[in-house]
Amino acid sequence: MSMSQGTPAPQWNPDQDETLVCCAIRQETHDVKTFIFQAEQPRRFHYQPGQFMTFSLTIGGEEIHRCYTLSSTPTRPDRVSITVKRIGDGPVSSWLHENLRPGASLKALGPMGDFFCEARAGGKYLYLSAGSGITPLMSMTRSHHDLASGADIAFVHSARSPADLIFRDELDLMAKSAPGLKVTAICETDSEAEVWAGHKGRIDLALLEAIAPDFREREVYICGPAPYMAAVKTMLENAGYDMARYHSESFDFGELSAASEPEASTSTEGFSVEFKLTRRTITIAPDKFILAAAKAEGMRLPSSCTKGMCGTCKCRLVSGTVDMTPAGGIRQREIDQGMILICCAKPTSDLVIER
Repeated sequence: MSMSQGTPAPQWNPDQDETLVCCAIRQETHDVKTFIFQAEQPRRFHYQPGQFMTFSLTIGGEEIHRCYTLSSTPTRPDRVSITVKRIGDGPVSSWLHENLRPGASLKALGPMGDFFCEARAGGKYLYLSAGSGITPLMSMTRSHHDLASGADIAFVHSARSPADLIFRDELDLMAKSAPGLKVTAICETDSEAEVWAGHKGRIDLALLEAIAPDFREREVYICGPAPYMAAVKTMLENAGYDMARYHSESFDFGELSAASEPEASTSTEGFSVEFKLTRRTITIAPDKFILAAAKAEGMRLPSSCTKGMCGTCKCRLVSGTVDMTPAGGIRQREIDQGMILICCAKPTSDLVIER
């Protein structure tokens, strides 16, 4: 992977590069691992702290796509990392924990996403996270620390117990060397090996006032499970916080997909769309996205973000034309080869789709 002295590696190009090689694995907690990757050929990664990549894995003969926020920082551009919590019988997180080893390769797309925080000097921030939602905020914090931005950051992380505190030692170490960084953990319960001496329970307004009494003056970035984010958003709204300064990341792309389930269409006018492999033909109005219309007709199609970002619904357009507005989930060369994202594509003629 080394380049000759003084010759920087070329930049990772998502339209051309797609293979990442696992070069190291770190055990963060009993059920969380960090997987560190480098490009197959020497590359430097350019992205904003907080963005994600879409990984393509083949598990049990099926290709599965998953979006993972980068926990790494662009200030260390030769590697990227994801930090993954093993979730029950989750097929992808379990496969990563059990099977991915240094030297193994994965296909990846990105980085991309509009949830990020630039390391501006003199900024005042409140980072709120829960569980493995800490990953984008860790990327932001690492970036601020490496750049010695001098930002005033109140980082408040919630976990089930001390044993579930991800990046605990590294955050403490960064806080010791960065005067503007104050890290506070909140645990619901003790762990088997440690009686928690810090804040206990769940975050509420009284606790937030005690930790960051000036939170109304700070830019808020939040990531965590949907119930956590909903509760904190309501708390801030009720406290009179200026929600124009509130930035949130969807922790669960499945939540996004479920939240956007379409209502059934009663229209019989539009374009004919044939799904070649499933042998279904439906009529889709010109103003409807193909995925939403197909789901309204009862079709079960693979999807995740439903916003053109993750690439899960990618398929080949055999014939016809579409109006497509992707948000990074497809490469230009794939478009040139006839691939489309049906979540963000509307028909402009009759279509045949290989799905």
